[in-house]
Amino acid sequence: MSTGFRCKQFYVDHRDCAMKVSTDALLLGAWTQLPAAGAILDIGTGSGILTLMLAQRCQQQAAMILDAIELDSSAAAVAAENFRQSPWSARIRLIKGDILTYPASADHPSDRRYHLVISNPPFFVDSLKAADPKRNQARHTDTLSFADLLNVAADLLTPDGVFSLVLPTAGAAQMIMLAQQSGWVLLRQCWVQSKAGKPPLRCLFSLSRRSPSSVDERVSEQLLIHAFDGSYSDEYRALLRDFYLKF
Repeated sequence: MSTGFRCKQFYVDHRDCAMKVSTDALLLGAWTQLPAAGAILDIGTGSGILTLMLAQRCQQQAAMILDAIELDSSAAAVAAENFRQSPWSARIRLIKGDILTYPASADHPSDRRYHLVISNPPFFVDSLKAADPKRNQARHTDTLSFADLLNVAADLLTPDGVFSLVLPTAGAAQMIMLAQQSGWVLLRQCWVQSKAGKPPLRCLFSLSRRSPSSVDERVSEQLLIHAFDGSYSDEYRALLRDFYLKF
């Protein structure tokens, strides 16, 4: 079993994390649009891969602050060490805690609002559990429902802030419908296919609390991971070339 994942500018140890570095996280970290300034929050950081990708992408924006919160103690310790070993350790803060209580905790400045909240959240609903409780916590919505996640993000975002996520297609449709019912606007979405002709497996999408009139800005995209011959597609290579050693 792999103990880590090396990118071009950093290394991610994930040996004690229930969820290892995944294609989902890599896609989200590369696809998400960065704010021009302000602060970023990664909910359920796990090994810290999303925070590290965003830190690399915004390394020229010296004032950008990155917070990462993780409930599991083992994963939080791994993420903290990954951050410490990275070139951007001075601008990343690891918060060990529950996102559902974090906004009211002493660790959270009362005036801190984020311009971007990002998450690769639990997505299984009423599904068969694994034997590992930590893996269940990372993958199932029992302790962090879609509704709770939307409420927390709404509380933590600036008025024009963006909430960016990745989910399986069915979960994404459910989350987007729930978000729109509670006043969110879908700004951007990308349907991810493993290969042409296959149904999408994942959806990358961004939500905002902006005025509903901004729905006209919505962009819908598609991304193929593999070309017909099984090699990585040109668009996948272009998206991840700053991270994958092989690209």
